[in-house]
Amino acid sequence: MLEMYKKVVFENYANFSGRARRQEYWMFTLVNAIIYIALGVIDGVAGLTFGPGKTGILSLVYNLLVLIPSLAVAVRRMHDVAKSGWYILIPIYNLILACTEGEKGPNQYGADPKNQLEEINEMGKE
Repeated sequence: MLEMYKKVVFENYANFSGRARRQEYWMFTLVNAIIYIALGVIDGVAGLTFGPGKTGILSLVYNLLVLIPSLAVAVRRMHDVAKSGWYILIPIYNLILACTEGEKGPNQYGADPKNQLEEINEMGKE
């Protein structure tokens, strides 16, 4: 789970090309939510909130740090289902697409991230 998070945040920080599997997208989202909740609790306990909505300083800084990786993994997820990255702007439909299994085999956005090992093995059999 943390490997997927590190892959998205550190290795593919601003990579908007290629494809992201459902597992990569949802593991990133899960770890992101856990960290955000933990920082929110720390903000509340330490009194690091401000404004009428009691926005936490640590949570705000964290959200700004992961904004670009969050957009990048969402765009790559849309690419996995053969849709343009702009589909992340369509509410509800983008959630449906994020839950949909990606296209098998390569598409216009790149190789199938789920079956890359199978493709390599097939190349060796020819």
